[in-house]
Amino acid sequence: MIRAASRRRDAGQRDWLLRGTPPPPWVHWPPPLLLVAIVLIQLLTPKTVDLSFLVAAAPPLAALSYGPAATALLGGVVVMMLSLPGFGLGHPGSSDELTITFISLLSVLFAWVRSRREAQLVTVRTVAEAAQFAVLPPLPERVGRVRCAGLYQAAQHESLVGGDFFDVRRGPCGVRALVGDVQGHGLAAVGTVAALLGAFREAVLDKPDLEGVAARLDRRLVVDSAGDEHAELFATAVLLEFPDDSSVVRVVSCGHPPPLLLRGTEVTELAVAAGAPLGLGLAGLSPPEQLTVPLLAGDLLLGLTDGVSEARDATGAFYPLPERLTSMLKADAVLLDDPAALTERVWADVVGYAGTVRDDVTMMVFAPDPAGDAGMGGHRGP
Repeated sequence: MIRAASRRRDAGQRDWLLRGTPPPPWVHWPPPLLLVAIVLIQLLTPKTVDLSFLVAAAPPLAALSYGPAATALLGGVVVMMLSLPGFGLGHPGSSDELTITFISLLSVLFAWVRSRREAQLVTVRTVAEAAQFAVLPPLPERVGRVRCAGLYQAAQHESLVGGDFFDVRRGPCGVRALVGDVQGHGLAAVGTVAALLGAFREAVLDKPDLEGVAARLDRRLVVDSAGDEHAELFATAVLLEFPDDSSVVRVVSCGHPPPLLLRGTEVTELAVAAGAPLGLGLAGLSPPEQLTVPLLAGDLLLGLTDGVSEARDATGAFYPLPERLTSMLKADAVLLDDPAALTERVWADVVGYAGTVRDDVTMMVFAPDPAGDAGMGGHRGP
């Protein structure tokens, strides 16, 4: 399970004026509340008080959140209020009515343009999200005998996919997982991400070991950059394998930050050798070294990208993930039983530490059941 869409929707509602997204529900209330307040004030104050300048603000406010029909209706109510005899708004013979009528008509035009623009943006965003989810589809909570939870945050807030990539697949002999980071971030990296994920999903079925999977990914990038002599296409990745017949995890790193082993409140960085990054043509010639780590019941594995470890505070100090994660677990050991809450807690701590995180961020937590218990729910096949 990857938690990103709900956070993005919340940000869209907060920044709706800048993002062009549909306004939040509360924006519909100021125009009628303003008219009600004007009526009450006009009835309770002397007739010499002129509030026509406040009435003129209602149609433009309506244009921010209402459609053209509702804006026209509210504009008509405003003009009618000015025309009521003895009500006290405006002055006979002045240009108040003509001015506010013009403002109302202009507000209707603005509301029509805004509604058209919002409809177009919703269509474009829907298509973009469908394409991006096709590249990085949501993961189930369980793949084989491994429970999965994670958090993904693209550096470009309008996109769902950036330079980070991940996947968990069930193979012939167990579950294999991938967490990686391509050169660059944002939409420019999406094509490379799609190519690597396609190669990984095929290699999970074809290759007997993780070294072979890494070689397939490396070849994919080498082939993709062969047509451009100036291309510098590479990626880092960590591959994990949870075999069905033994309670171990096998790990291969291609220039990527090592995973963390969470055993109780103890956090250990796995001592996996950092091989060459993918795309340099070295994985087939000099395969990365595989590390095999025995697992105990309740152990968790945390795979991540450098967007977490390279987050900096105001002094430039890097985020000390192992130390702060250890403190979190000692303060609240229940997080070990809720991997999804664990990733959210770490992300909140990273944001609190760094303030702004400008790189793509991925955190994946793997909670394997004991060997021989593959589970039946959430099976993710080839």
